[in-house]
Amino acid sequence: MPTEKPMWRQNLVVLWFGTFMAGLAFSEIMPFLSLYVDTLGNFSKTELNLYSGITFSATYLVTAIASPIWGKLADSKGRKVMLLRASLGMSFIMALMGLVTSVWQLMALRFIQGIFSGYISNANALMATQVPKQKSGQALGTLATGYVGGSLFGPLLGGILAEVFSYRVTFFITGALLLSVFFLSYFFVHEKFTPVEKADMLSTNEVVKVLRNPKLILGMFVTTLIIQASNNSISPILALFVRQIMPAGSPVTFYSGIVAAVPGVATLFAAPRLGRLGDKFGTELVLSVGFIFAIIVYIPMAFVTNVWMLIVLRFLIGISNATMLPAVQTLLSKNTPAEVTGRVFSYNQSFQAVGNVLGPLIGSFVSNTFDYRAVFISTSILVLLNFTMVWFNTKSMRKKHLDQI
Repeated sequence: MPTEKPMWRQNLVVLWFGTFMAGLAFSEIMPFLSLYVDTLGNFSKTELNLYSGITFSATYLVTAIASPIWGKLADSKGRKVMLLRASLGMSFIMALMGLVTSVWQLMALRFIQGIFSGYISNANALMATQVPKQKSGQALGTLATGYVGGSLFGPLLGGILAEVFSYRVTFFITGALLLSVFFLSYFFVHEKFTPVEKADMLSTNEVVKVLRNPKLILGMFVTTLIIQASNNSISPILALFVRQIMPAGSPVTFYSGIVAAVPGVATLFAAPRLGRLGDKFGTELVLSVGFIFAIIVYIPMAFVTNVWMLIVLRFLIGISNATMLPAVQTLLSKNTPAEVTGRVFSYNQSFQAVGNVLGPLIGSFVSNTFDYRAVFISTSILVLLNFTMVWFNTKSMRKKHLDQI
């Protein structure tokens, strides 16, 4: 008689598809969002840059503020409810973006989209509370590939849809994708959840007190911020740098797409395998190795002379990324009591959102002050600072795992 599949494995499969579709939906509008802004008025170049920047950043700024509020509700109402809230809300907001008639309406909806954030963080929190601790590295590493995979294919799909249909129709299709995520989560995700009563709900200070290692948890929040800032610091200059190192008349847009996408390909295949290594040898050890590897790879990016060298190095960065965010999620999972998991993961999402805002600002400032190549050097310095902090924060955990090997 076949053994019944554990519930956490079914949840993993469903949430993988959910995060894949969410990643697809979020990323497929990015290639043409600034072009869509341009259709909403007769703007000067300065105005277009400003309005596009605000439109891009609005969602992340609101997400940073709203995530802790939703995290507190997740601990009292359940993570599945938060998955449904996020997917349903975003499906309607995304569809409404296809109906706007002014840039101010689009900005407002991007702000509101941040309020309905939290699908990814709650998917991670739900898995973290359901999966056995000894399997959490593998499970969360696998789950991370869903969002990465969706984010990887999203820009390609969005470009095709916008070309074949229109910008507005693409927003409607994206809303429909997120609505499918809602139904998928409603019918097939199951959660064994014991709600925390309102009277027993801990304050932020009390949350810190119940953590076994609050210094480690805070360190992981900062680590998430720096990882996101590092990954996004080169976003504003990537296409411009590709144009600089390629011969005149080359298909810069095509190669920029490859350079942007190739880290996701590497992460997609490497994350589950590295997650298993983390479960075996210690997640903190794998995370430290990932930092060292990232530093080694970022520095030569500043000295590349052709696009193929850049593509190879970006692929290697994807491998280092596969050790980082999944490892952070795993360390949070293994060191957080179940009754505050929702809030801890939502705090982490807030730091991630701040990193998404700070990264492009850092990249723009460094490239304007120095040059494009200096951005890669500054990014390697950021990663070095992060590595140093994590190395000291996880010293006792690392020693424990090395003694067991």
